[in-house]
Amino acid sequence: MTNYIIRRLLMVPILLIGVTLIIFSMLQLLGPVERSALYVKDFPKNDKQIQGIITRYGLDKPFLTQYGIWLVGVKDPVTGERDGGILFGDFGYSRSASQDVIDIVRNRFPNTVDLALWTVYPMLSVGIWLGVKAAVNQNKFIDQAARVYSIIGTSFPSFVFGLLLLMLLYAGPQIFFPGKMSDWVSQLIFSGELKQYTHLLSIDALLNLRFDVFWDALRHMIMPILTLSYINWATYVRVMRSSMLETLRMDYVTTARAKGLSENAVINQHARPNAMLPIVTMAGSSIVGLLGGVVLTETVFNYPGIGKAAADAAAQLDVVTVLGLAIFSGAILIIANLIVDVVYAFIDPRVRLA
Repeated sequence: MTNYIIRRLLMVPILLIGVTLIIFSMLQLLGPVERSALYVKDFPKNDKQIQGIITRYGLDKPFLTQYGIWLVGVKDPVTGERDGGILFGDFGYSRSASQDVIDIVRNRFPNTVDLALWTVYPMLSVGIWLGVKAAVNQNKFIDQAARVYSIIGTSFPSFVFGLLLLMLLYAGPQIFFPGKMSDWVSQLIFSGELKQYTHLLSIDALLNLRFDVFWDALRHMIMPILTLSYINWATYVRVMRSSMLETLRMDYVTTARAKGLSENAVINQHARPNAMLPIVTMAGSSIVGLLGGVVLTETVFNYPGIGKAAADAAAQLDVVTVLGLAIFSGAILIIANLIVDVVYAFIDPRVRLA
């Protein structure tokens, strides 16, 4: 197990280099003039300035030379200051947001984490519970209802479901709200009255014992949470039901019943833990998707997360921002896959990773 973890950790830098190579290769579809936007905040005023940028950052040099400059940047020979270099956190300047891309990640990622944090539990618990119920009551009403829901859920677009929630819960009764927070909460943060320990609004509200702020944050997240959970429930129900049905036919389940164990003990202590193994991998992928920013959901509800930032940048053809956020999402995916593989090995004793 230790050797496997070490090997996977050593693979992380290689995979990250692969991701950056692919993304940088996409940049080569643009000409040197367009790629010069990666390194400047203001548009050059004339052709001479553009050529100066191209020469300074080697945009007319071979691919690997350009890639190296993109990774580490260049140093000013006079001041010694470094320009560019994604390894030093310089992902370029976002014209769609009028700030550096790294600042977008710094400001928006906590919002996405906050939303993901409150989405994971209902997403997993309801999907797993309904899948188990459907399998235990095979061909009965709850099973038929779960199967119908699974079909409808996977075919019904998430953004349409989100728009329906806006119509039902906001446009009329205004029970829940889009966005991240109310204006009065923004004033509390701006004035410093609400201390930001984690920059996760809901968690900071609890740490400040401001339950009114916590409720306001939750009211703004309920509709995105329902939408994101709805997307995944349909898939979890189908996979959990199939896995549970297969597990219930295993010999050890028959043996447990023959020993006189109650049906609840057989289901909860023997069948369900083993049937949940496929869910581990799925849950990892779902959480990665949440942390990477769910573009449609954050856009529909105007939630200021990573996904909304990517959508805004794409709408304004802000290539620099889109590619910067793509690198960030790729890094999350690589690290999360490592964690999922290790967790899976611990959960399933049949897996032996040398």
